[in-house]
Amino acid sequence: MTGVNKQRLQTKYVPHLPTLLAVCEVNYARLLRLLPDCDSEDLCYRFSVNDRLYYQIRILDSSRYTSTLECRQITQGNPGYLNPVMQVRMYHDAQMAEVLKSQHIGALKASYAYPNQRMHQRNEKEMVNRFLAEWLVFCQNNATRTLTQA
Repeated sequence: MTGVNKQRLQTKYVPHLPTLLAVCEVNYARLLRLLPDCDSEDLCYRFSVNDRLYYQIRILDSSRYTSTLECRQITQGNPGYLNPVMQVRMYHDAQMAEVLKSQHIGALKASYAYPNQRMHQRNEKEMVNRFLAEWLVFCQNNATRTLTQA
């Protein structure tokens, strides 16, 4: 391994906070457009793409300043572990939405040493929040929304 590559692996990744906050703010705005009743508990929104694929956003908890959501992709015929699932917290006072858990990985750190035992990316938290942003754009543009009681 060359000296430059070795130094790069040892350098701690420092997240670019303005970029991460901007992604979280955009995610909040998109969630508000998709979920007009995000302050009501026990609601479940389903975004159907076709007969075999849909996305589901379920409101787990809601209070004055925060709402907690579960976002999941459901593909008929696929094993559950292949379908993405995220837990998202909406901060109404800060107007931000942040991914708390992804694929059952709880309490995402701002950065990870790399390589690591679980093979998380150095910027795992940022990547998961960007994935949520892409996921919400897809639901906005390509899916039909239905609302049910959870």
